[in-house]
Parts: sequence; C-alpha cells; structure tokens
Amino acid sequence: MDSPDIQAFLDVLPAHRDLFSAEEISIARAPGRLDLMGGIADYSGSLVLQLPLASAACAAAQWSDDQRVHIRTTDPAAGHGAANVGLPLDNLLGGYEQARAALAGAKKHWAAYIAGAITVLNRERGVTFPHGVRWLIKSDVPAGKGVSSSAAIEVAAMQALCGLAGLELRLTGREIALLCQKVENLVAGAPCGVMDQMTAACGEANALLALLCQPAELQPPVVLPDGVEVFGIDSGIRHAVSGADYGSVRVGAFMGYRVIASLAGLQVSREDGRTIVTDPQWRGYLANISPEAWESRFSAHVPERLTGAAFLSTFGGHTDTVTSIDPARTYAIRQPTTHPIHEHARVTRFRALLQQSADDRTLGELGALMYESHASYSACGLGSSGTDDLVALVREAGPSRGLFGAKITGGGSGGTVAVLARAGSRSAVDDVAARYARSTGRVATVIAGSSNGAIRSGSMMTWIPARRV
Repeated sequence: MDSPDIQAFLDVLPAHRDLFSAEEISIARAPGRLDLMGGIADYSGSLVLQLPLASAACAAAQWSDDQRVHIRTTDPAAGHGAANVGLPLDNLLGGYEQARAALAGAKKHWAAYIAGAITVLNRERGVTFPHGVRWLIKSDVPAGKGVSSSAAIEVAAMQALCGLAGLELRLTGREIALLCQKVENLVAGAPCGVMDQMTAACGEANALLALLCQPAELQPPVVLPDGVEVFGIDSGIRHAVSGADYGSVRVGAFMGYRVIASLAGLQVSREDGRTIVTDPQWRGYLANISPEAWESRFSAHVPERLTGAAFLSTFGGHTDTVTSIDPARTYAIRQPTTHPIHEHARVTRFRALLQQSADDRTLGELGALMYESHASYSACGLGSSGTDDLVALVREAGPSRGLFGAKITGGGSGGTVAVLARAGSRSAVDDVAARYARSTGRVATVIAGSSNGAIRSGSMMTWIPARRV
C-alpha cells in the first residue's frame, strides 16, 4: 500500500487517538471512478467502461471495546456538520429495514455507506459481530460530482472491515463489490447499479475496467492506447444517485422491459409480490435487445409516458428489486428504454475501436459515440445546463486542440463530464474549464490520473504511534 494517500492517512491517525485504542487497526483505500461509457445503462445489463481515479477514500477500522459502532469523518462537510456518528451495534444486526431506519436523517445518513458493511456481512455472509467497530474515513474523492465518492467510501470501509475480521483472503474483489452494492441499495437506500463499486474494488491503474453488468461479469481491462488520455471536468453542479431524476429514469427502463415482455409473449408471473419474467432470449436485460429489434418491433408500441397507476393496472409491476412504482407519478418510459439498448451497442463499438490504432479518424469516431451518449442522457431528462455547456465547449475546441469527445458521467443531472483527448492536451482541457468558469461563475475542477482498486492495493494492519513524551 505504498501510495501518497495512504501515507497522508497514516499521518493523520495520531490526531484521532481519542477514537482508537492501542489495538491493531486495519487500513484500506479505494478510488473514485470516471464513467467513460456505459453510465446508467449498467442496471439494464450494458457493457460499461470505467477509469479508476487517482483520488481515493481511505478507511481505518478497529474493534471497539463496547457494543457500539463509532464512525468519524475527517471532512465534517460530508456529514452536514456531524463529523461523528455513533449507534448501538444491535441496530445494525436486525436486518436492512432496521439499519436503514437507524441511519436515517441528514446528519447520520452519510454513515450508512460505512456502517452498512456490518449489516450486509451479517445478513449475506453470516458474519457475527461480538464487538462494535470504530471507523475513521478520509476521502479525497469529490462528493456529489458524479465520480462515485460513495462507492469509494463503501469499498474502503468494507475492505478495512474484512481485513479486521480476517475475511479479506476469502472474498474476491467482485464479491466485495456486490456486497457494497447491497450497502448502497439496501442500507443507504440509493438504487445504483454495480459499476461504481466494481471499479473501486477491482480497477487497474491506467486501464478501463470493462464490466458486463449481467449482473457483474468482469472482462479483460482495456488499456488506453499510447497517445490517448482521459480527463474529467467537474461542472460544479451537485449530483446525487439517490435523486428523483435518476430513480424515475431507472423505473422507466424497467417499465419498458415489462412492456416488451408482454409484446414478445414472454411468460410473466407474480411471486411474493414480485414480478417474474421467464426470458430465455434476453435474460432479463434490455441491453441484450438489439437496436434493430427495438426500432422495428417494439419502439412504436412502448408508451412514451404512463402514470404509475395505469402501468400497475395493466402490467402488475416491474422486475426491479430496488425501486418501486409510485401510482401517482407519471413516468417517461420510451426514452429510458431506448437509452440502454443503444448505449450497449455504443459501448461495445467504443471498446472495439479503442483496441485499434489511435489515429485521428478512430478518435473522431470514439468522440462521436460519446456525444451520442450525452445526447441520450439529456433525452432521458438527466442532463444539466452545466454539463451541456462543458460538452459544447469541448466540441468547439475540437480535434485541433486535441479534444475528441465528451459526455456526462454516472447518474447524470449534474456532476462531471468525461473528456477523450490526445495525450498532452491538458492545457486545452484547462482552457475549457476556465472558459466555463468565466461564463457560469462556477468553479470547474479538472480531474486527472488513475490508481489501482482496493483489491490490488490490499489492506494493512498498523498501530497508532505511541504519544511522544
């Protein structure tokens, strides 16, 4: 774990002697990610391409000497002013609903991404906790910027806890990522896909993590060709994966799949209040429907919009296990269904092109795919004025400045724009950020660099140095 952020984290530990005892402490780190292609199509089974960032979250975990869980962040702003959260261990061992309720409220909710590791390991792996846990979290991944600060914290906290409990060698990176997704879905209550946690856990420095989200099949990483560089530009508009826009688009996509299942004559049943579709053709994933089949067979027959009540009356429910349909709400259906079908085709083509030569013609086609992806996000209602402005500025600068493509990242509705550039084009990216800042009054931070995920970094055991006399 020889990295600057780990050393910086070790340097701050002595300032938290009041939190930790003289016993061993487990240390882990996990990076944020830049969503180059795939984004919200992950929950529909798409291929996604993600770059693990240089910025990371670090976590320290230690058994406590009582039956309580104590969580501290070095960034009080992340906890809305509550830098410390404490709660009885039993609150986390009674199931997901109890844990979610115990961590509800603006001042405590940030701690759900950490404390939820106890609940998930207990429920999914049968891990018992005779003692509580003390955690310290320090994150350099910008929060609310669409670069997966929550997944970085989840994976770092889970990895540190696994190191403490002796589970690290028994759990693969894929398993840790899936457990962390449950933390976010079932304890924090955010209906995210799994690409963020998978990148934070399994990413490889300077390569794109390739993940087929069916449900989470790692494929060989895609090394960026020589002469190609990827940047992020933060729009200054806060993004939240738990926001209503992201959730409603996800619901609309699963509604669309349910409509297609009926149009295709698939067997549909209800079990324990859930909708079950027997689907040997597409295996339950919109991404497996070809764009040609969608346009020729289904698109015209899928409603553009529908109220939740009308949908439930006709179709009974959808197959998503982490969202529910509000009968009083009107959902867009056709475009949220269109997006993952075409996005999977775009990402598949994007990967194939990256594995070819990196001449200007190839980079131009890669950029065009990114611009198409960005437009599709906006059509879903997940755009924002700031990210649209940044994409337009990148397009205006163009190949003559070494900039070939840009798109909004992750869950959309603000956050960060990913930029595909010729290596050595940092000055052009800085110029775009500066022009954006002048025209909007927002600070536009450029994000660059890459690092390994948590599994490659590993965890370590340490002690807080004794106080000097």
